Formats: sequence, C-alpha cells, structure tokens
Amino acid sequence: MYYTGADGLLSPLVKGAGAILMLHQVLPSEAKGFSPNRILQVTPEFLDQTIRQVIEAGFEILSIDELSEKLRDGDLRRPFVCFTLDDAYRDNLAHAYPVFKRYGIPFTVYAPTDYLDGAGELWWLSLEHALVRLQRLELRMDGALRVFDLSTCERKEDAYNTIYWWLRSVDERTARATVADVCREAGYDATSLCRDLIMTWDELRTLASDPLVTIGGHTRRHFSLAKLSDAEARSEIAEGIARIERELGRPCRHFAYPFGDETAAGPREFAMTRELGLSTAVTTRKGLVRSVHGEALTALPRVSLNGDYQDPRYVKVLLSGAPFLFWDMFNRVGSRQAVG
Repeated sequence: MYYTGADGLLSPLVKGAGAILMLHQVLPSEAKGFSPNRILQVTPEFLDQTIRQVIEAGFEILSIDELSEKLRDGDLRRPFVCFTLDDAYRDNLAHAYPVFKRYGIPFTVYAPTDYLDGAGELWWLSLEHALVRLQRLELRMDGALRVFDLSTCERKEDAYNTIYWWLRSVDERTARATVADVCREAGYDATSLCRDLIMTWDELRTLASDPLVTIGGHTRRHFSLAKLSDAEARSEIAEGIARIERELGRPCRHFAYPFGDETAAGPREFAMTRELGLSTAVTTRKGLVRSVHGEALTALPRVSLNGDYQDPRYVKVLLSGAPFLFWDMFNRVGSRQAVG
C-alpha cells in the first residue's frame, strides 16, 4: 500500500476521526533470536520517530480525557492520535516517559493492580522464558498429549504460538497452572518476573504526578474477562479501579480490557464498564476511531505499534485506515465460511 500509494487513494473513503495507538514495552534494543513477545516491544527511537511523524502529518495529540470529550461533543474536525501503554512496565517510566516529556505529549498507562504489588502472572513471558531453556516438551492439551521439538528457534516459535493460542482458549486458572508446570519442568522461577519488569506503586505515583500522564485500570489480575462469571468479571474491573483511586488519591476514569480482542471482551464487558461509570474503555480490536464511537466509548478500537514493524511506512499506512478495510472484509468472509 505504501509503495503503490493505495493507502492515500483509499484514505478519503476509509479514514476515521483518529487513532488510539497501543504500546506495551519501550526498550533500548530490539529483541533477537527466539523472542515471540518482541511484537510487544518498540525502541525509544521508534517512539520518538512516530511522535514526530504524527505531528508533521498534522495530527492533534490528545489525552484520553480530551479524546472522550471530543467524541461526546462530536468535535472531530482535526484528525487525532492518542498514545496508550498497557501493563505498567517499568520501562514505561525509564524509557517511554522521557520521550513523551521531551515533546510535551500526553499518554495513558493501564495498570493491573496485582502486577504493581509484584504478585501478578506475566504468563506469556514466563512461557517464553521456559521454552528458551527446553529442547523438548510434552504437554497435555484438550486431553491429548502433544510433543514439541524445541531444538531450534523456528521450532520454539511454532511451539510457542500453538501453546499460547491454546492457553488463550482455556479457562484462566488452567492456563496459568499449565504455564507454571512448564516453568517447573524448565527449571525457571517466574515468581520475580512482575517485580523485575513492572513498576512499583511508588514508581507509578512518580509517573502519575506529571499532568501529562493518565493512569487507567486494567483489572486486578489481568484475566480475560469473557472467561469469568458476571460477578467475577465485574469485581476484577471494579477492584482494580478502586485500588488505583486509593493509591493515587484521584479518580480513575479509563480502562483497558486485558487481551482485549473479541474472545476476551464483548458486549457484556462493554456494558459493565459503562455501568461502572468509566469514561472510556479500550480494546485491542483493530481499527481507527470514528464518529460512531461517541456512542460506544467503552468499546474503542486501537492501532498496535508492533515491534516487528518499526518503520514509518507502516505507521503511515495504518493511520490511513486502509488496512482495516481489508481486515474487516477478511473477517466477514471468514465468518460466512465458518457459518456455512
């Protein structure tokens, strides 16, 4: 699309009002070798480049509060970008914050409260660390014994993707217990991972003291809400929000659904966040924000800044909205085939 100019041709037809950009980790060096979670990591240089790119392209950079106000008011004359970071990694303070501060750019960090206590489970990273240490793995999945050859980086990548998506399909407690078993087999102790990678409450308070920064909720345990009962899902959201408010001494009005795709959050969860009085809630569903989202502020799509695609060409094409036209067409065709 970039080299043919198709993004520019399609943009007038498919462009939205703006984009909520999603990041996770911001680290000084790019991941090498077997690193299936590298898609969640971008460099400070790429973040800096993206900020300059959107400013030069004429986008207005909004805080999440400003975004919700504009969507409610229907004031969408100028295209906007809103920066968000999930999970409250310590590198958000060490490496992302200085970049945003240099430009005076607002951004939002969504924080799971158990993670800030050092007690959460970053199971997708634990699984990666365990597979690094193994050459072979036997794993019972859906009642059948699967054997994974982990002798090369490519085979580890394939195994990780298979196991990860299976874990995303089973209940949360089974998923986490399974990863704990794999870690034990690998001799990997994952208990300190949250303490090593996630901010403490004091560090979060330091970040939150800057008016540029908004802290949003991300549940308590980072469970996929769609897998939980009504009562447990509501409790995960409400307890996380209440804890942030107590720790920071201010209202918490914004939220991000853990995992955030169609399998993790849907109409039930969108209604819950609305009923709990939250101003916005963001998903990981791919797409630009449009005027219709003024009526769906708890179901906002985002655009991922993917660690595998740290190039301004990708940012330009994504912000045009053109890729999401084909994404939506593919999903509609796939849905019809599945039904058939």
